[in-house]
Amino acid sequence: MAQSNPRPTLAQISVQELADRLASAPSDVQLIDVRELHEVEIAAIAGFTILPLSEFSQWSGEIYTHLDPDKETLVLCHHGIRSAQMCQWLQTQGFTQVKNISGGIDAYSQLVDPTVPRY
Repeated sequence: MAQSNPRPTLAQISVQELADRLASAPSDVQLIDVRELHEVEIAAIAGFTILPLSEFSQWSGEIYTHLDPDKETLVLCHHGIRSAQMCQWLQTQGFTQVKNISGGIDAYSQLVDPTVPRY
């Protein structure tokens, strides 16, 4: 039996694709990291805006001042769970080009840049 109200499909981008995009210095893409500040202090990728999910109530009402709903938006977390939640929320807010970074910063450290610490 089909659901009457299916969620929109969540687009994914691999960490290798992310590395390719970052190498081309994209100005047309929004990079969001939803991890906690103490996590970002351990490991981070330059260029990401930090919007911790735990502080959702503080920044969610101003999401349109931080981000453009028509721009491609890539969302990062530790393994890809919290970023998927953020992607789904952004879609409900009218964001049309949202992609979850599959595997998160942990996969980025393992597969792309081993100088990024794992935790």
